[in-house]
Amino acid sequence: MFPDLTRDDVFRIETRRLWLRWPTARDAEAVARLAGDPAVARMTAQLPSPMPLHEAEGFVLRVRAGNTEGKGLIMVVCRRASPGQPVGIIGIGPRPEAPAPHLGYWLGRPYWGEGLMSEAAAAIVEAYFAYAGGRELVSSAMVDNPASRRVLEKSGFVADSCGEIFSVARGETVAADSFRLDRAGWLDRRGRVS
Repeated sequence: MFPDLTRDDVFRIETRRLWLRWPTARDAEAVARLAGDPAVARMTAQLPSPMPLHEAEGFVLRVRAGNTEGKGLIMVVCRRASPGQPVGIIGIGPRPEAPAPHLGYWLGRPYWGEGLMSEAAAAIVEAYFAYAGGRELVSSAMVDNPASRRVLEKSGFVADSCGEIFSVARGETVAADSFRLDRAGWLDRRGRVS
């Protein structure tokens, strides 16, 4: 899915305020703490709360292997001023139930409300379509998570359908909206933004 350019852990994406970089072993503690926060995990489908350190360590190892193979691109989100301190995770990868590669993300609660994830999402979406030659991306947002919906809409995603997903942290099925962005929509948006 992703080209050789992204398959080395020196690959980074820089934005005005952020660095998106490969996760490292030293990030596992921050990932466990931030992702395991009940308020964060509750807004995702796959994060447990609390998140044991060994699960975060396993996540880092799986992500690095997947990035190396080009199966996806999952990056740690850091402020440029503190590139060693993760504030969240963003990535694009396959999901068996998804019709196209899936954009997923979470942001630590202390960093909510600053527009950081919108900035990170715009950057990784650009990398997917520009570097990987992507044709289509999908994502989802729980109905009771308007902030995630705004992140997707700012990146050009369009609501596609409403359904249900199982939330690990909630231990139940919840309503979620599906979103999609195709290459034509990305090119159109890119032309308007430039």
